Amino acid sequence: MRASVLRWLGGRPDDDVLRWLYRGLVVATVAVLALDYDDLRQAVSGAPPALPATEMPSAEPLPARPQDGKRRTAPLPQPDAQLRNAMTFDLTGDGRMVATGTITPGTAKTFAAEIAKRGSYVKTVVLRSPGGSVQDALAMGRLIREKQFATEVEAGRYCASSCPLVFAGGAERRAGAKAAIGVHQVFAVGQTELSQADGMDSAQRISATAQKYLRDMGVDLGVWVHAMETPRDELYYFQPAELLELKLATEAAGAKPPVPTAKAKS
Repeated sequence: MRASVLRWLGGRPDDDVLRWLYRGLVVATVAVLALDYDDLRQAVSGAPPALPATEMPSAEPLPARPQDGKRRTAPLPQPDAQLRNAMTFDLTGDGRMVATGTITPGTAKTFAAEIAKRGSYVKTVVLRSPGGSVQDALAMGRLIREKQFATEVEAGRYCASSCPLVFAGGAERRAGAKAAIGVHQVFAVGQTELSQADGMDSAQRISATAQKYLRDMGVDLGVWVHAMETPRDELYYFQPAELLELKLATEAAGAKPPVPTAKAKS
C-alpha cells in the first residue's frame, strides 16, 4: 500500500492536476468539519447568536446637529463598547436607577425583576442607551408608567432608537442640556434573514404597537412620524422645544418659552 502511494505521488506530470484536485478536496473537507465542530460547540455551550450591529447604534461623542431650519438628522455615531453591552441597572442616591446599555431581548424581564426587588426605592429611571429591542422597550415603559416613576436623560447623554419609548413611559420626563434624544425606523432583529414580505409585516406590526403605546402615554404621534421618515442608519434628533411640543418631555433644558400669540382686535 505504501509503495503504491509513493508511486502515485511521484507519478507523471500529466497526473499533477488530478493530485492537486484531490488535495483541494481534502483541505475543503477538513475546513467544513472544523466549522461544523465549532457550531456544535457553541450550541452545546449555549453561546447566544450575535445581534445585528445595525440594531445597536452607539453613542458619545455626540454628533453635531444641523442648524435650525434644516432636517435634524445625522449618521449613527461610532460604536461605544459600554453601550453595546446589555443594559444594566444601578440604584444610586435619591432614588435614581441608572439604566445603561443596549435593550436586548429579555431586558424587560430583567428590569421587572429589579423593580420587584428595589422598586420601593426608585423614583426616577435615568436612561443612557442606543436602543435595541422595541418590544422590551415598550414593556419597560409601561411598567415605569404603572409605577409612576419619572424618566430622565441627563445633560449630554444619549437615548436613541427604541430608548425614547422607555423615556415616554415616565410620569415626568426630563431632558438635560444637550441631551441627544433621537429616533429612526424600526426593523426586526435578524431582518436580513427574513423574506421581504415577512420583514415588512413585522415592521408594520411593531409600528402599530408603538403608535398605540405613545397614544396611551399621552405623547404626540408626530414623534413616530419623525421615526418613520428617518432611515435606520440615521437618527432624527429632537430639539428641546420639540420635545415639549410633541409632549415627549415634560421638562427640557434649553427650551425657549413659547412666544405669546397676539390677540385679535375686536
